Amino acid sequence: MKKVADWFVILTAMVLSLKKQNGLAAKPQEAGAITQEQQKGVSLTVYNQNLGLVKDNREFYFGPEVHEIRFMDVASQIDPTTVHLKSLTDPQGLRILEQNYEYDLLNPAKLLDKYVGKKVKILDKNYYTGEERIVEATLLSTNGGPIFQIDGSIHLGHPGRVILPEIPENLIAKPTLVWLLQNRVLRAQAVEASYLTGGISWKADYVFVLNAKDNGGDLSGWVTIDNKSGATYKDATLKLVAGDINRARGRAEVHGALEQAAKAAPSVDRLREFTEEGFFEYHLYTLQGKSTIKDNQTKQLSLLSATDVPVKKQLIYYGAQDYYRNRYGQPVSNQKVGVYLEVANKKENGLGLPLPKGVVRVYKADEAGSLQFVGEDWIDHTPKDEKVKIKMGEAFDVVGERIQKDWRQIAPNLYEVEWEIKLRNHKKEDAQVKIIEPVPGDWQMLHSSHTYEKIEAHTLQYTIDVPKDKEVKVNYRVRIKY
Repeated sequence: MKKVADWFVILTAMVLSLKKQNGLAAKPQEAGAITQEQQKGVSLTVYNQNLGLVKDNREFYFGPEVHEIRFMDVASQIDPTTVHLKSLTDPQGLRILEQNYEYDLLNPAKLLDKYVGKKVKILDKNYYTGEERIVEATLLSTNGGPIFQIDGSIHLGHPGRVILPEIPENLIAKPTLVWLLQNRVLRAQAVEASYLTGGISWKADYVFVLNAKDNGGDLSGWVTIDNKSGATYKDATLKLVAGDINRARGRAEVHGALEQAAKAAPSVDRLREFTEEGFFEYHLYTLQGKSTIKDNQTKQLSLLSATDVPVKKQLIYYGAQDYYRNRYGQPVSNQKVGVYLEVANKKENGLGLPLPKGVVRVYKADEAGSLQFVGEDWIDHTPKDEKVKIKMGEAFDVVGERIQKDWRQIAPNLYEVEWEIKLRNHKKEDAQVKIIEPVPGDWQMLHSSHTYEKIEAHTLQYTIDVPKDKEVKVNYRVRIKY
């Protein structure tokens, strides 16, 4: 008999183990809320355009019948028209009968509005004696402030604290997705809810440290994610899409956020890297490992790092199409010489990856070895093997001046114009300046003091070497036909 009993115990344990593996041993939970505690994983794809794609995987077991399920802890800026739910366990065993998005959130004003015309209680306190008493009142209106009827009299407001018996069913504390689901399987269901949300975006920020000769430096890139979507994404698989994605217009993008909190101080994560891949006509950056993106948090992650990147500094003087006059009547043209840095995004330069658009901030060490900020500029999405041009500012010691020496009409619609451009270099070393000149109409060069290049149909370019503490004059005359 003892052996039979032992075999019965072993067999029972095997059956229970098998049931547990198939999800049958678990007791069906009470239908209702599916919270973040039941989350098995979350994937977050963030776009440049204040948009995020959330894929939220959770697991529940409600038994084989029709249930109303509240899917809680979703983003408050969710676009409900983009919500999609599917079963990962048994797609044929889960049917969606109805889908709702409830965002009538709980707050004092809305709570009072729900009790207009109903009995409420007011805790009244005598501030001289400290005595408290409960007063019954009827809330008549909340328009412009609460109006109560107490013992047949009308009170415009009341110093006491209003006490309500319960929270109305149609008010919720958090934005919630509500589904009416027909579950046909007798085991736990793993589901994936996906949706688009506003309030979350990312951008690239770059730091370039110039060397002493201004011909190279170190470049580091950072991803900055700003999450104001109204949800926290814990241990999320993070992907970033770089590119200009078109979105349909003509409707509200997403529901507005409730109240935007102040921007949190950036948190920095230097331990993980991104891998890049071409995706459709865009580029996809995937973070190795997982990251938690908290609500109302700005997070920074390392994107790239390159040392000894060659750079070319350029001084460019752009001509003006027209003259204007200042308050003293003197003609004004573009007399500032712009300073630019040009970087080739190539593999041999330590780069060669598609660079997402963002701000490049440039620093350089002074004679004491302290880094100083020298300029910043936006760059657009830049593919590999393309050049990045960064405008640093205007040159201090290199000055340009553009003077119209002659203008005459020699026939109907035929003119001749002569320009003189002066470049003065007050630096301690020689400088090279590019002059970019606009030339309208059908033009022909009649005379030029220096060699030029026709870089576009209506643009010519000079490359001029200006010795230190010297002035160089460039003169040219063109015939223009309109």
